[in-house]
Amino acid sequence: MRLVLWLAALPMLAGAWLPWVLLRPNRLAPGEYLRLPPGWVALAVLLAVLPALTGQLRRGLVWLPATLALTLGVWLLGDRTAAALTGQADFARASAASGVWLYLLGAGITTYAAGLALPERRWVAWLWLPPVLALLLGGHLAQWSVLVEGRNEGPRWVQELGQHLRLVGSALGLSVLIGVPLAVWAAGRARVADAVLGVANAVQTLPSLALLGLLIAPLSALANAVPALREAGISGIGVAPALTAMTLYALLPVLRNGVVALRGVPAGVIDAARGMGMTASQRFWRVQVPLALPVWLGGVRQAAVLLVGVAAVAALIGAGGLGTYIFKGLQSAASDLILLGAVPAALLAILVDGALRALEGWLGRRLGRAA
Repeated sequence: MRLVLWLAALPMLAGAWLPWVLLRPNRLAPGEYLRLPPGWVALAVLLAVLPALTGQLRRGLVWLPATLALTLGVWLLGDRTAAALTGQADFARASAASGVWLYLLGAGITTYAAGLALPERRWVAWLWLPPVLALLLGGHLAQWSVLVEGRNEGPRWVQELGQHLRLVGSALGLSVLIGVPLAVWAAGRARVADAVLGVANAVQTLPSLALLGLLIAPLSALANAVPALREAGISGIGVAPALTAMTLYALLPVLRNGVVALRGVPAGVIDAARGMGMTASQRFWRVQVPLALPVWLGGVRQAAVLLVGVAAVAALIGAGGLGTYIFKGLQSAASDLILLGAVPAALLAILVDGALRALEGWLGRRLGRAA
């Protein structure tokens, strides 16, 4: 852990010295890089090395300087962008420069390491969230260019976020509906398991853009052949190919973890249930499923995080979602628009992973006490 903390301090030290804000006269024009004042550089450097020094003395207290460092990075982003825009025109933009991202990267690694240092209290790795949310909701980051673009987009951004969530939720639900029965069927049949896992693995080897492109022709032909499907909104572009590709991508972790989890139930436990007079159905629902559920849920978590990223790519075929802003920003060379889609997508993946991981841990502890 000490080595990880010192390595995490390196990008934080570099970030303190590198430019912190890029001030541009408008969204597309080149701008001027601004650095932190000397006093703030000294404080940022101190908080960069403090987690590593604390780890050598009191490992259990690393979370405190790590949380302070991450909070300071976010606070300085709001403070410096507001200061840079003082006296500027309304259409000027103050973006986060390389120093911000490096500093937040190192601070994020230290907070994660702080959670690993306290396995029984891993929630300490999330103590940065309340102050950061307070800064965000309190308007401290209001002058950051990404939030300025977000205000300009207004209801459209909320609509695209909702579409992103619908795509992820629908594809995850379909993958569970398809993958769970397949996993149950394949768990006790080696040949079936090899076949279904082989197909799912083959789908995973295809790049997401390639799979989306391959689905355009057959779905277009199907919609033309069956007018009812076309009237229902199924075509070669849009939501239908996006959901199809996303469901196929999510099948592998659901299938693999399901097969592994069901096969991992101790044979002695099943024999004991059989000796108690349980039927096959009772053994499955009362013994196998509860014991396999934590591992199986891990596959669902992996699928959910994967889908958050794939949903962004689906915007290329008109499915909507946060990827709309990513590709719109790429087309116009507007980094603020790219971040308007990329940052919420990354945060969404982190929140989904954290929520499902906590559910896994809770189930594991509950089943452990029941055993």
